[in-house]
Amino acid sequence: MAVLKFRVYLEEDDAVYRDICIKHTQTFAELHYAILKAYEFDTKHQATFYRSNDKWLQGREISFEVYDKKYVAPPLLMADTAIGTEIINTNQKFVYEYDFAKGWLFLIELIHVSKETDVTLAYPLVTRSEGIGPQQYGTKSLLGNKFADIEEKYDLSEASDGFGEEGDEEDNGSDDADDDVVDTQDEYGQDEY
Repeated sequence: MAVLKFRVYLEEDDAVYRDICIKHTQTFAELHYAILKAYEFDTKHQATFYRSNDKWLQGREISFEVYDKKYVAPPLLMADTAIGTEIINTNQKFVYEYDFAKGWLFLIELIHVSKETDVTLAYPLVTRSEGIGPQQYGTKSLLGNKFADIEEKYDLSEASDGFGEEGDEEDNGSDDADDDVVDTQDEYGQDEY
């Protein structure tokens, strides 16, 4: 049984991606849930895959269900379609759209095929996670309260160019004798020797 490794990019930023391994006999519905879990999205919205080419053009649609929209051809259903049946070439690509109102787009690329499965693992599984994923609704900070602590500690709201004021005085080149005087008095004002 083959294991397919897909790299799932966030369309807006290819530095943000998740690598997901899945058996070729598993369905697109299982891949759909694996992507949502990897990016910490909920499962409440409409979703569809499109078979794609190297230019990311959308081809045959593999939909979660038949939606009330115009289709070029009747869609395949995710729950009924094994991933292996839609792999045409060794670098197969898919476009995944989630939440049609928000328009979350992910670019999916087959990056590796292994002929053997690891029986100790439960597929699908995320094998690599790069970059901070987006917040689905954009209502909370990516770092939560921790970012507020960091911001307060380092005063990030005030820093405009990243430099403090220390050392900003101009050196006028004068050799004041006072600069070299060392205070040798203790806390009671008496000289220490």
